[in-house]
Amino acid sequence: MKCMRLLPSLLLTTLAAVPMHAQSPITAQDLLKPPTANWPTYNGDLTGRRFSPLAKLTPATVGKLQLAWTFREDATTGGGRRISATPLQANGVLYFTVPSHAWAVDARTGVKLWQFDWKSKGGETIGNRGMAILGSTVYFETEDCNLIALDKDTGKEKWHASIGNPDQFYFGSVPPTIVKNHVMVGVSGDDFDIPGYVEAHDPETGALQWRWYTHPDPGTPEAKTWPNDEAMLHSGGTTWVPGTYDPELNLYYFGTGNAQPVINGAARPGANLYTGTICALNPDTGKLVWYFQPNPHDTHDWDAVQTPILIDGVVDGKPRKLLAQASRNGWFFLVDRTNGKALVSTPFAKQNWTLGLDDKGSPIPNPEKTAKPNGALVSPNQGGAANWFPPSYDPQTSLFYVAAVDAYSVYYIFDNNVKPEGWAGNDRGGYARYNLRALDYRTGKVKWNHEWPMGGARSGILTTGGGLLFTGDTTTNLVAFNAATGAILWHAGLGTAVTNGPETFELDGLQYIVVAAGDTLYSFVLR
Repeated sequence: MKCMRLLPSLLLTTLAAVPMHAQSPITAQDLLKPPTANWPTYNGDLTGRRFSPLAKLTPATVGKLQLAWTFREDATTGGGRRISATPLQANGVLYFTVPSHAWAVDARTGVKLWQFDWKSKGGETIGNRGMAILGSTVYFETEDCNLIALDKDTGKEKWHASIGNPDQFYFGSVPPTIVKNHVMVGVSGDDFDIPGYVEAHDPETGALQWRWYTHPDPGTPEAKTWPNDEAMLHSGGTTWVPGTYDPELNLYYFGTGNAQPVINGAARPGANLYTGTICALNPDTGKLVWYFQPNPHDTHDWDAVQTPILIDGVVDGKPRKLLAQASRNGWFFLVDRTNGKALVSTPFAKQNWTLGLDDKGSPIPNPEKTAKPNGALVSPNQGGAANWFPPSYDPQTSLFYVAAVDAYSVYYIFDNNVKPEGWAGNDRGGYARYNLRALDYRTGKVKWNHEWPMGGARSGILTTGGGLLFTGDTTTNLVAFNAATGAILWHAGLGTAVTNGPETFELDGLQYIVVAAGDTLYSFVLR
């Protein structure tokens, strides 16, 4: 195994900047292509796979990776902000965010090309996961619920549009997703009895095209999964991770967050649609086409927002258009993405909260595993068997890779009112083991597992055509694995833990790997 240890003197190293000039625009069609020369979306393309066919880096060459440059967040932002964003890379320029701030950085040298600073009026600054790009414009959300459009070459604001009310505890942290002529945005929330939604904006003007709330319309059959309209219209289900898109079906797929009140679900009996649900919308109309609920009647803050990865595979000898999710509740789901019918529902991590599956393939919650005044021992814990850290799917190995946690926690209720609000309870953590887990997408069975020795991780996963997998460990390392076998091939110490999803691209015939750790971007290159 090759190892690289970065020295402190390298942290501010950059090379001379190349002149900034107008670059060719990124089209909506470009976002549908597997990422090679560019990395133009949060997940590389709109499938959610985080797989690049680039193959110059291989098990034989990965040991030759060199540090190209580092870029530390500018002191004018207050310093020390965690970079959760996966930078976009388009025509040799990287674009990324932290709350209220956006940058363009030369992808060859790490030299800052521009910086944009938004004067926020408040909101939650827990993190910002990045940007979207279309034509000559980059887009991102602010914590005070604005969608910002910037000229990608100059960083000058073109327009901004409201996407929510921060006084109602909404905030912006989600990378927008470009689908044709729609800028699709989701919202985050602070779990104070507000409904989630997805909305689409005009990319040229910011005008609202449509909004779809993550609860049923009153009077519909799905509304009967709530005890009454009042509970349903204050339902939760925020949409804080970006979705994926199938251009042939013209469907936009995304997951929704937990129901509210969060822990005490006694006042909202039923499955509580469309919280904890994978939804498929027509992006032109905002109309729901189908739904599947991985996490009915969520009483553990588990959500179902984890990336719905699109896979074109074979099930029972037949080609199928599939969608796979490793959900926070410990279950792996494989559904037909044309209609939302479950094909596989199986645990991928420790879980003890179910009584089996219903006829639709959704888990049946065990009432004994809801929070109690004197506690209930539950697996997974509140952090979940998976979280927002992006997974990856490698079509060469047919493996689905996820940062998986086997954990137990004791859940307590502290608000036993008839109408509890907010959290109404909490958990106290205990046993936890952190893993990198490779699943056979056709069955959900574990093909290989790497258990980390200590701590937790906040890193996403990248796989490549050269047979490699890149991710962060639970300490301070960027690690390269053999994607087929799980063997560690190389690692580099970064000083702090990886905090985003690694990416790769090719410039001037050279393959780069870019990753964030804390407030710093690191770029590695195979020369």
